[in-house]
Amino acid sequence: MEFNPVELIIKKKTGKELTQEELEFFVNSYINDEIPEYQMSALLMAIYFQDMKIEEVQTLTKVYIDSGKHITFPATYKTVDKHSTGGVGDKITIMLAPIVAACGGKIPMISGRGLGHTGGTLDKLESIPGFRTNFNDFEFKKIIEKVGFSIISQSEELVPADRRIYALRDVSGTVESLPLITASIMSKKIAEGAQNLVIDLKIGTGAFIKDLKTGEKLADLLIKTGEKFGQKVTVVFSNMNSPLGGYIGNALEIKETIEYLKGKDIPDIDVLTKTLAVEMLLLSEVAESESEAMNMIQEVINSGKALKYFKNFIEQQGGDPEVCENTSLLPQAEYKIPIISKRSGWISLINSQQIGYAMVDIGAGRKTLDSKLDYSSGAYLTKKIGDKISINETIGYVYCNDKKTGNLCITKILKSYKITDKKVQKENTILKILK
Repeated sequence: MEFNPVELIIKKKTGKELTQEELEFFVNSYINDEIPEYQMSALLMAIYFQDMKIEEVQTLTKVYIDSGKHITFPATYKTVDKHSTGGVGDKITIMLAPIVAACGGKIPMISGRGLGHTGGTLDKLESIPGFRTNFNDFEFKKIIEKVGFSIISQSEELVPADRRIYALRDVSGTVESLPLITASIMSKKIAEGAQNLVIDLKIGTGAFIKDLKTGEKLADLLIKTGEKFGQKVTVVFSNMNSPLGGYIGNALEIKETIEYLKGKDIPDIDVLTKTLAVEMLLLSEVAESESEAMNMIQEVINSGKALKYFKNFIEQQGGDPEVCENTSLLPQAEYKIPIISKRSGWISLINSQQIGYAMVDIGAGRKTLDSKLDYSSGAYLTKKIGDKISINETIGYVYCNDKKTGNLCITKILKSYKITDKKVQKENTILKILK
């Protein structure tokens, strides 16, 4: 059935509900290049301002899924995946997947690239020399059979509607729309064949969702949409007021992943990774209790089994597994510039989003769809909210290949910290879990 795109944009702009036929027409016409980007951008902006009812969100998710093919796995696999709504320094997927796989889980992951101020899992993995993320369904299944997990990009055939619209959201200012976030996440996770899903829903200055109330609204959409398609969903709310871990930037975050899998104590990463891993093992019924799951997780890290799985995964996806023994094989920046504190006191607030955009300035993230990434650039930030700093203290480093841009980046980073004379309480990493 033919519709007039302008009429549908106006219909949504005035707060009316779009039918399945109307959404199918608009989305399919766009991916077939029959509707231009500016009209799709207009519809996305109308959705952003007018919101969608739960039924409409579920319909949009179905339209996304039906735009391509589905991947299926044997029921015995009890597949489970994890999705993060995006943060600064968030490399959790990359260490979580080998841990859960080493415990016996099967994890099919279709992942994304950087959006706005947040880094993308695929960009981080592609900083490993030779690493590939473009595999067909057959290859994807084979890697999961061999390694227990695989992390790949969306193919032309799998949810092509989301692949095209996801990229457009980034450059049209509509990233934060809850209906669009829900349809994007759930379409990929259902089409990739994951029977169970754990969502790491980030809340705070470095997240797209700034407050718990909005996060709970999104969690409700995700859980109900999962139910509609027969997928069990658990939502973990995590704190994104401080960047995660120490390193931010593609190759630097791979380095930190390797260090963690080798047993380095990184408190916030440790708490979040283990919390998510427990929920994944419980949902997929690999473990029967939290304590059993936690023992399994600890054992595969301590024994080096999780690192072995990570190495095997890198090799199966065309990368150089030697990076696990020698991280200098990862791209290296020419300059390492210290970040010197201008005053002393306690950190009461960090504008992590501003830090994320400072990373974009030095090439660790994208300004436009076709921006070329500098895999070696990034930062090491040692301080969190509640930490005390002294004047002239080195609180981190910027890694870059252009000194002038690096120094401008440092200025932005320093402006991201709010310092107070009064002692500030440290914050919890995990805020809440919804099942």
